[in-house]
Amino acid sequence: MVRPCCWRRWEWQPTNSSFFSAIAKTGVAVGTIVAMGSPPIFAGLIEWVVQRDRPNPEWIYATALAVFGCGLLISSGGGLSVDVAGVFLALGAGAMFAIFSISVKRMVAKVPAYAAIAVVSSMGALFLAPFLWSENLAWLTRPSGFSVILFLGLVATACPYVLYTQGLKRVNSKTATTLLLAEPLTAGMLGYVFLGERFSDIAFLGMALLLSGFVVTTIEAGRARPRISDLRKENGVKP
Repeated sequence: MVRPCCWRRWEWQPTNSSFFSAIAKTGVAVGTIVAMGSPPIFAGLIEWVVQRDRPNPEWIYATALAVFGCGLLISSGGGLSVDVAGVFLALGAGAMFAIFSISVKRMVAKVPAYAAIAVVSSMGALFLAPFLWSENLAWLTRPSGFSVILFLGLVATACPYVLYTQGLKRVNSKTATTLLLAEPLTAGMLGYVFLGERFSDIAFLGMALLLSGFVVTTIEAGRARPRISDLRKENGVKP
């Protein structure tokens, strides 16, 4: 159990490192668009090449709609700057997350979702722990600092990843990564409702395209959803 998780953890960590490096070089908008829009494409290509699972036309149309909508929504604020090295780093982050998703999907066919994420997250924390000694952690002793860490660890990290891995039991990796493009849509809607933010016509168009892509993806996933028993059989697990 631990040994396969170790190498899968190394897929997860470069994802974060590449993403933050991409943001530093090419800016938040371009880095986020490339890093969030590329995982579905990489996942589809990897499953096609490695698992001989050719993407169907419905998934291609849905992913194109969702990726284009995501780009419009994130870039609607303007002020984009493109750095070639930053774009390649963002593509690297997207590719590593696609590999992470495909690997975890194979894991959850054999172990519970919470166990898979618990081991992967713990290994990541263990390898990153030495870097804490070079930072000033006095803010953690304050109630406000501890509450922020608790919220980010439980609500913003643990719960989403458990739900994501649980979802990987029901749909393939390329569909799951496409549906993750709901993140900027959700963030935009929360900002609109709770923070009074206003969007341009381009942003609303991006939201509409995202929703259209999700509807097509959901319908396609419902038709092609593999049964858990079939998935376990495919991975050599006895019922």
